[in-house]
Amino acid sequence: MAEKTRELPKISEDNEKYKFTGEYITIEINGEKHTLYRIMATKDIINKHGIIFARAGDRGGFIEKEDNLDHRSNAWVSGHAMVIGGAVVTDEAYVSQHAVVTDKAKVSGYAHVYGYAEVSGEAEVSGEANVGDHAVVTEHVVVTDKAFVGGYAVLYGYVVVSGYDYEVEDLPSEEYAVKKVKRH
Repeated sequence: MAEKTRELPKISEDNEKYKFTGEYITIEINGEKHTLYRIMATKDIINKHGIIFARAGDRGGFIEKEDNLDHRSNAWVSGHAMVIGGAVVTDEAYVSQHAVVTDKAKVSGYAHVYGYAEVSGEAEVSGEANVGDHAVVTEHVVVTDKAFVGGYAVLYGYVVVSGYDYEVEDLPSEEYAVKKVKRH
């Protein structure tokens, strides 16, 4: 449960996009404590496709510091999603529900990270890619274009998932694979 009252992180004078609400949570990752602060939209956040991420006054997700969420773009973090450490969400990207973006990971373009997905390490999710469900994308993995990573998939190492034809999902045997998806 989020707590209230604590000194808030500094915020840029030119940040007209969001403010910190005073609500915060403290979590521990690999023995290191991180305090995350809930954000609130101070203006409507609408991407270039007209999708409304937030209206002025809507509460957003949790970020550790202003550098986690670009305030000069239409990127947004909502629900109980968390952006931690050196991770960055920028451009028209959207992190929602209970997703976690941490370490030096980057979510950009029109990418969407959602569900209970985790993007960490130096992983990148960009283009119109989606990472969702309980998927884990870590280390140096790049998910781009219109690729989808979901289910209980775990991608790590030096993997690139791109294009319009590939979907990464969990297999019943708990092994992970890339499979060709039929175009509709």
